[in-house]
Amino acid sequence: MKLIRKNVDKTGDGSVVLVPEDPEDMWHAYNLIAEGDQVRSSTIRKVQNESSTGSSSSSRVRTTLTISVETIDFDTQAQVLRLKGRNIEENQFVKMGAYHTIDLEVNRAFTLTKPEWDSIALERIEMACDVTQNADVAAVIMQDGLAHVCLITSSMTLVRSKIDVAIPRKRKGYVQQHEKGLNKFYEAVMQGIMRHVNFDVVKCVLIASPGFVKDQFYEYMFQQAVKTDNKVLIDNKSKFMLVHASSGFKHSLKEVLQDPAVIAKMSDTKAAGEVKALETFYTTLQLEPAKAFYGKKHVCKAADAQAIETLLISDNLFRCQDLATRKEYVQLVESVRDSGGEVKIFSSMHVSGEQLAQLTGVAAILRFPMPELEDSDNEGSDGSESD
Repeated sequence: MKLIRKNVDKTGDGSVVLVPEDPEDMWHAYNLIAEGDQVRSSTIRKVQNESSTGSSSSSRVRTTLTISVETIDFDTQAQVLRLKGRNIEENQFVKMGAYHTIDLEVNRAFTLTKPEWDSIALERIEMACDVTQNADVAAVIMQDGLAHVCLITSSMTLVRSKIDVAIPRKRKGYVQQHEKGLNKFYEAVMQGIMRHVNFDVVKCVLIASPGFVKDQFYEYMFQQAVKTDNKVLIDNKSKFMLVHASSGFKHSLKEVLQDPAVIAKMSDTKAAGEVKALETFYTTLQLEPAKAFYGKKHVCKAADAQAIETLLISDNLFRCQDLATRKEYVQLVESVRDSGGEVKIFSSMHVSGEQLAQLTGVAAILRFPMPELEDSDNEGSDGSESD
């Protein structure tokens, strides 16, 4: 997604102009646009023309409309976002107040105006427009003496670092020189990974090479990580995946990414953080029920007590039609972050997001037990529950 202009003041009032650059950007737009927002974009309108003889003909014209959004329809298969609402600006083809549908299109700008921009919406724009935020897959394509460290987004591959080190050949009596050269090369690649891969965002790191280069490098990297107590690499060891490539040049990445086994493993790894958080929640619920709660009422009470260690929340809840309810969820996320808790926003398009939706879409793992929340549940079940 490209951000053309952002004009939002301190009170959260204002508009942004965005250009979706690939179908995945439609998903971001779907998460951004809510009922009651105003969207301005060019669209096709069918116009009836009557000639002087009384015969009528119709033609299609492209015009720019601004509508107040009433219904939002997202076709996940075709990745098409359809907005319907009333026209709120003078237009020669469409009357004021008349209903019209706008289909948001790839590479066509639209202006989004909200009555109030909250932190979740602004965060979504930042995530959609910052290429490195979108690059949740990194890859190191290598062969002896040559490596490319790349970040991969849904629409492009960015080469962040090219490492080219001359390695002396393995000749009799010169084995040490060869080993030294190899270690120098591996060290440079390892530094490239540390410098360019943001493990908070990246969910999967592919290491690809012909032969055993990848295996030798992987072994070297984690030996060094243990030696130097490099916690970042040690904690993210499960994100690394070794795959075969025909060379260390960037074009070899294409064949790697087309391998069905790699695609399946990558999708698992990318959602692994959410899956792991959900598994931890279920385990806690089973073993320490006073430290795991779901449902808005309980989770909000735990947040008030600054007891939430990890908040699990579905992005579905930020699309709710009621602005006041949306505000409550935004405030919940902000209060958990302010008190040092971790927030995991689940995509409703993932299996893990669907599972969370069955638990009302919001759940929390607590820092300390709060048995009083269980008691309040029992009290509520005696009479009618107030929420």
